[in-house]
Amino acid sequence: MIAKEGFPFVLGSLAVFLVLVIFPVKLIIVVVAVFCAFCMWFFRDPERSIPPFKDVIVSPADGKVIEVFPIEHNGETVTKISIFMNVFNVHVNRMPITGKILSVRHMDGKFLPADKPEASYENEQNIIEIESEYGNITVKQIAGLIARRTVCYAKEGELLPIGDRLGIIKFSSRLEVFVPKGFDISLKNGDIVKAGESIIAKYAGA
Repeated sequence: MIAKEGFPFVLGSLAVFLVLVIFPVKLIIVVVAVFCAFCMWFFRDPERSIPPFKDVIVSPADGKVIEVFPIEHNGETVTKISIFMNVFNVHVNRMPITGKILSVRHMDGKFLPADKPEASYENEQNIIEIESEYGNITVKQIAGLIARRTVCYAKEGELLPIGDRLGIIKFSSRLEVFVPKGFDISLKNGDIVKAGESIIAKYAGA
């Protein structure tokens, strides 16, 4: 007999043995190497040239703009900007503006395709509230059909500069930013943006 605690190790060893018997070792090495190379490429985190301006909001994500419209949020009229990240985009998210992290709230949900409008409300997500000198800004990290985990590096109470690393979403996903009144929006649906570099709004006054 085998103690039940040993089953995972025995079965795991048996699975590896069967793979080695069935498939050529060279093929396994190639597959593992390709997968390793893909992971290194996908989780790349390049440096970005942050705009040296005080009164702007930069894109918090790489990707394609799929929504830009006014919406009621937290009792105020703001502009909602949604960015879709496909598997080829850098998935590290950045601070859209200099500010203090008021809260980071995780919401469980579904895993609908991230480019669908309903994903904004129904999918699993992190809701990050940022206090800036121009008003509060909300950022949502939204999981998708393949992306099953959203990670926020920021902690409540931290003061972070514009363009600083905020978190990451694994594989294709969606990120939203809610821009308060007083900003002129400088993008439209279909635009391609880069996290920390692309200016998406400029402060014009209250």
